[in-house]
Amino acid sequence: MIRRRRAAVLTGALALLALAACDGSQPLLKRKPKEPGPFPAADRPVARIISSRWSTEEARDRLNEAGEVMDKAGIAPGMTVADIGAGEGYYTIRLAQRVGRGGRVLAEDIMASVRDQLAERVARERLENVSVRLGAPSDPRLPANSFDRVLMVHMYHEIEQPYEFLWRMRPSLRPSGLVVVVDADRPTRDHGTPPALLRCEMAAVGYAQVAVKDMPSAGGYLATFRAQGPRPEPKAIRACRIA
Repeated sequence: MIRRRRAAVLTGALALLALAACDGSQPLLKRKPKEPGPFPAADRPVARIISSRWSTEEARDRLNEAGEVMDKAGIAPGMTVADIGAGEGYYTIRLAQRVGRGGRVLAEDIMASVRDQLAERVARERLENVSVRLGAPSDPRLPANSFDRVLMVHMYHEIEQPYEFLWRMRPSLRPSGLVVVVDADRPTRDHGTPPALLRCEMAAVGYAQVAVKDMPSAGGYLATFRAQGPRPEPKAIRACRIA
């Protein structure tokens, strides 16, 4: 008799729980948020990733490459800057010096071994204002509303999914933040990005071009962009087709 009563009580309790779960107040299962997309594919060749050691740091400093890029990008003390595709850290180190103790630099790379080497260098040089992070090929994984400048030097042509990458990157900019792209004016298959193609791909995701400047010390040009208007829905993005 006691066992039957306990069974009846347990059955009643389970029934009450089931009713509580079905009354609309709480979901039975937590659904994963739907992934955005699909995004259009890039309608142009994508360059393969190559070594970032295309020249020595000493040679690049003799041309004042980093100094000129930072000057034309308006990078100043106290800013927070993301260095996307940071590689061995040529720009990361110099950005840390420019923004100073009151600023921050986040260095990102998609290759774990490169990220680890850069993290060791940052620790060795005691750069307390630098963080190092592993990104993904289609997502830089940047915190929202955090950056005054997002810097991409000679790596844009290596992004396999530029529209998804730029779409996911957009929320990381502060209201006055800028995306800074340095690249060569040649086809993407030859490790460059024609300025017209860059402008079109950026505009497709809601970035307006602010300026384009010659950058001979860095082997090409420097273009800056600002997020404008609402971020488009992925299905509304149209791939650029430029001969």
